[in-house]
Amino acid sequence: MKKLLLLAVFTVFAVAAKAQKLPAATTLKNEVQSDVAVFAWESTVHDFGKIKQGTPVTHEFKFTNTGKTPLVITNVQASCGCTTPDWSKSPIMPGGQGFIKATYNAASTGGFNKTVTVTANIETGFVQLTIKGEVVPTEVGK
Repeated sequence: MKKLLLLAVFTVFAVAAKAQKLPAATTLKNEVQSDVAVFAWESTVHDFGKIKQGTPVTHEFKFTNTGKTPLVITNVQASCGCTTPDWSKSPIMPGGQGFIKATYNAASTGGFNKTVTVTANIETGFVQLTIKGEVVPTEVGK
C-alpha cells in the first residue's frame, strides 16, 4: 500500500512539473543579448613566426563593440608570467573600438603558444586570445 501511495505522489509531481511552461528560447536569448556587449575581433590568434631570443615582441588585438551596451573589460590575464597584457581601460561604447596588447618576453628558445583571457560583460563572460611563434637563438657576433 505504501508503495502504491508513493508511486501516486511521484506521478502527481511528475505531471505537475511537466505542465510548467518556460519562456520561448528565442525570447530568452534576445533578452540576454540586449543586455551584453559584443566583441567583433579583427583576429583572435597571432603568429609571430620566428623571433630572436631576448627580444620582447608585442601584438595589438583590435576589436569593435557591435553590441547595444557599453563594453566593459573587467580583467585581462595572461597564461604565464612571460606575457604581459595591456588593454582599453575605459568602457567601449557601441560602435567604438578598443585593443588588447600582448607582449611576450622571448627569453627561452623553442616554440610557444600562450593565451590571454579577456573578461568582460559579454554573453560568454570571457574570450581567449592566442599568441604563438618560435624563439630562435640570437646569432653570436651579429
